[in-house]
Amino acid sequence: MTEANRIKYLRIVLVLVGLTFTFGIWPLGIVWPSGWSWHTEGRSYYYEMILAIYATLGVFLILAARNPLANRSLIWFTVWSSITHGGVMAVQSFDGNHNMGHLWGDVSALLAVAAVLAWLTPRGVTAGTKQLSA
Repeated sequence: MTEANRIKYLRIVLVLVGLTFTFGIWPLGIVWPSGWSWHTEGRSYYYEMILAIYATLGVFLILAARNPLANRSLIWFTVWSSITHGGVMAVQSFDGNHNMGHLWGDVSALLAVAAVLAWLTPRGVTAGTKQLSA
C-alpha cells in the first residue's frame, strides 16, 4: 500500500471510529447491553463516565482526520489505550458468565480499532513534518 493510500484510509477510519465513539456506543449499549454495557442494572455512573470519555475521544479523532500525521500521538494513544482497556475487559469477561458477551462486543471492537489504526498509521517522520531535536 502506498503512503498516500495509507493516509487516505487512515483518514476514513479516523472519522468512522470517531463517529462510532461519539454517537455509537450509547445505542449499542441499549441494543446489545450484554456486549456493550457493564453493570446494566439501574443507572450506571460508570457507563455515563465511559460514554463521556469516548465521545470526547471520538470528536478529537474526527478532528485528527484532517491531518493524521500531525496527530500521531493521539492516534497512538487511541491504539494503546484500546489495547489496555480491551485487555482488562477481556480478563474481566471471565468473571462470571454474565460478562462473556463483552468478548464479542466491546473487547473485540476495541482490539479491532487498535489493530486497524496501528496498521494504517505511518511510523517514521515523513515529508512535511519536523522532528524535534533534543
